[in-house]
Formats: sequence, structure tokens, C-alpha cells
Amino acid sequence: MKIDGLVSGLQTADIIDALMKVNAIPQSLLSAKITDRSSVVTNLQSLNTGLQQLFEKAKTAASSGSLAAFTATASHESVTVVAGAKAGALSTDIVVDATATAHSVVTAAAPSGAWGGTYTVVSADGTTTEVTGVGASPQDLAKAINAAKTGVTATVIPAGTDAGGSPLYRLQVTSDETGAAAAFALHRGTAAQVTAGTAVDVGAEAGAAVIATGADARIRLYAGTAAEQVLTSGTNTFAIAEDIDVTVSRASADPVTVSVARDAKAQTASAEAFVKEIAALLTRIDNGSKATIADQGEKTTLGVFTGDSTVRSLRTALTAAVQAPVDGISPSTLGISFDQKGVLSFDAEKFAQALADDPDAAQQMFSAIAGRVEATTSQYSDKYTGLLTQRITGQEAEVKSLRTQVERWDIRLEQRRATLERTYAQLEVQLSTLQSQSSWLGSQLEGLASSSTSSS
Repeated sequence: MKIDGLVSGLQTADIIDALMKVNAIPQSLLSAKITDRSSVVTNLQSLNTGLQQLFEKAKTAASSGSLAAFTATASHESVTVVAGAKAGALSTDIVVDATATAHSVVTAAAPSGAWGGTYTVVSADGTTTEVTGVGASPQDLAKAINAAKTGVTATVIPAGTDAGGSPLYRLQVTSDETGAAAAFALHRGTAAQVTAGTAVDVGAEAGAAVIATGADARIRLYAGTAAEQVLTSGTNTFAIAEDIDVTVSRASADPVTVSVARDAKAQTASAEAFVKEIAALLTRIDNGSKATIADQGEKTTLGVFTGDSTVRSLRTALTAAVQAPVDGISPSTLGISFDQKGVLSFDAEKFAQALADDPDAAQQMFSAIAGRVEATTSQYSDKYTGLLTQRITGQEAEVKSLRTQVERWDIRLEQRRATLERTYAQLEVQLSTLQSQSSWLGSQLEGLASSSTSSS
């Protein structure tokens, strides 16, 4: 509890609080500085995050095929076309003679206990794998085949009943992949018996069948001409040109036209998106560096980046990376330029025209600009050596130091309050002592006065 001066009548608690406020002014200034520096750190970290994101996008944009965008079509829905970054314009006809099939065998019907012993799966390349079920049921054999992971899958199929009413079963074994390379044979017997020719091919037994033979898909390019070319594939997908793949789903004697063309609209949109990322970052720096004047010019509020030399040099470096000539040619020929106020803009029509005039030259210039942006963003945002990263680290160290000073001021102020409380307590004690002495002297003087009167 705070008790004011009982003897002096002074409001000592209020006096001490007022004195403490004066003593705490340096600490308050330090706390305000911490708030200011923390705000700077937060904004610098946010800027650095945006810079790192721009670095990743610039890295992609700097590649030689960053603007590659194509429209790939086929004249029939049974054919799909995919064009990658290295593709080129193409229009050609293909004839689909066959689609790829998976090899599949169904065994003859047999009762539940007739599936024991060793079986051997022989792959198309001659590889043999022995499988043996834990029991004699078809389920045991199917489980063993599937567990062997030979590229085939076995399924138990009910096959009615025999003359005595007992259930019969078949195994349908199908290759996991399509194509001739995925063909196989299933033999009853060991690998050695297969080699010796004494094992039984279950697909050739009475009542069994090869229901599908593994075969490759087959198409023809330039059909009916002297340049006719046959392509085969075990997956129904063919590479008909560099980075151009077609996938077929149905055979037909009618030719299907495959077309690949540059998508100028998508290319322009891709470039525009990248330039806008740079422009947004520059605008962010500009907005954070503005000094706002209010109250008829009497109050000026500085931006969080105002006066920050690192941010200013970043702005200058990014601007130079974008607008500097490439092999003596200005980026403005691509529609990338700065206006009189230093705002980065993108002219989509101009860029599209540059692509149409010389797509390779446009790609090279765009990649060069992106490469310079990549280098600049790396120089400033690298998590170890980046200039902006080091600036953030320095600011964080300053905030840490300021917080340590504030904590020391807490101790200092506690000691100061204790000193003031002792001082005023001693004051009350001294006043009380003086008051007691004054009362005693007063009583003595009164006694002397009374004695003098009585003597008279």
C-alpha cells in the first residue's frame, strides 16, 4: 500500500510517481525506438520474401524456353497431343493401325484343391520367376503370383460347378503394362522344368485361352508416300517430333491431322505476368519510401523505407536490370519500359508484334532481362549473403540490444523508486523526531513560565 506523509502531510506517493515518470523518460524513448525498428524489420522481411519469390520466377523466366506456349490439337478425339517447351510448329497426318494391348491369359476350370505346387511366370525377355501358394486353393496361387511382383496380376474367377456340384475356378492373369514387352506365359512346374520343356503351359491347356496378346501400338507418319514411317509404342504414346507427343486410343484407317502452333496470346500473358511482378515490387518500395506531409505542412510522416540506403540501391539495381539494353537493343522494343515517373509498364501489343517478327530474338532478349533480374534478386535476398538479408540481421541485432537496455532500465528504475521511498520515509522520521523535540521544548518552556509566575 502507498501511504502519504503522516507527519509532513505531503502527497509523497504522487511525488514519487511524478519523479519516476521523469526518470523513466529514457526508457520510454528506447521503447519507442524498439517499436520503430521492429516495424522496419517486419517490412524489410516482407520485402525480402517478395524478392525471393521474384527470384524464383526470374529463374524460370531466364530459361531459353520460358515463353514456350503452344496450342496442340488433333482432328479426331481418339488422338490427344501434348507440346512441351522445346516443341516447334507442326502439322502432319498420322494413321493409327493398332493400339497397345495388355497380355492376358485365363486358365482352364479346376476345383478348389487343384492349384497347389510350383508355377513359373516367364516374362517376354525370358526371365523366370517361381511362385508357390501356401495352400492348394486358387486364392492361394493368386496371392503368391501377385506377391511375386513379376508385372502380372492374378484374379480368381468362379467357373460354375462340376458334375458332382463342387465349385470350379479359373485364374485370369493379366500383365500390368501394355505392349509386346509385357507379354508372359504361365507354366505349371519349376523354372528348370520350363527350361527342359516338361512344364505345362496353362494357357495352352484344354479349356484355357490367351484372351489378349500383348502388342505394341502402331502408327504411320506420311502414310502412302515414299517417306512412310512406322512408329511403335508399348504405351499408346508416341514422340512424333521434339517435345511433341501423341496418345492414341483407337485404331482407324482414316488419317488424323495433328497440329501444333505457337500460342502468341499465352506467350504474351506469361511475359506480362512476370513484368507485373517486378513492377509491383518496385511500387512497394516507392510507397514505403514516400514522405507524407499533413496538417498544412506542419507534420511530415516518413515512409518505413525512407532513407534506407539498402532499399534505395535495390530499387536502382532492379531498374537497371530491366531497362538496360541487351546487345545494344532497348527492352522497350519488347514493350518493357519506364514512364517519366519511374513506373514500369508493359505494352502487350508491342510484345506480341516482336514475337511475331522474330520469336527467337524476342525470347533471347526476354531471357536476358530475366537473367539480370535473377542475379539482382539473388544478390539482395540470398539467405546467407544477401544485402537485404544482412540489413535485416543488423536491424534485428539493434532491436535485441535495445530490449536489453530496456530490461536494464527496469532494474535501474526499481532501484530509483526504492531510494526515493527510503528518502521520503526518512524525511517523515526526521520530521516526527523534530516534532517530538519541539513538543518537549514547548512543554519545558511552559513549565518554566509557570514556575516564574508562582515565584512572583
